[in-house]
Amino acid sequence: MVLGLGSRAYSEHLPRFVASHLGDALWAAMVYFGFRLLLGRRKLYISFALSLSFSFMIEFSQLYQAVWINEVRATIPGGLILGKGFLWVDFIRYSLGVSGAYVLDRCCLTRIPPA
Repeated sequence: MVLGLGSRAYSEHLPRFVASHLGDALWAAMVYFGFRLLLGRRKLYISFALSLSFSFMIEFSQLYQAVWINEVRATIPGGLILGKGFLWVDFIRYSLGVSGAYVLDRCCLTRIPPA
């Protein structure tokens, strides 16, 4: 979360490409690790599929522009969770973020000896 928030707060100090894309990828990675925390004993691909589905549903929800949900999105927590506007490129960012988290998770699990 700190990296994702930092990528937004200090975007002027980052390369333009990184500042544009990193926050959404890190958000999706956070969603993946949230599902891993909730579903720790399940197979990794379940967390992968759920986090990608959740991220995509959040992006599609941005097509809905009712007054009440836009008021929620205008708050800091609402904006961080629900986003502000629909962008097709976010699907790529989310896919890369979840995939990166999945690969990192697999690499770490293979190096930890069973208890």
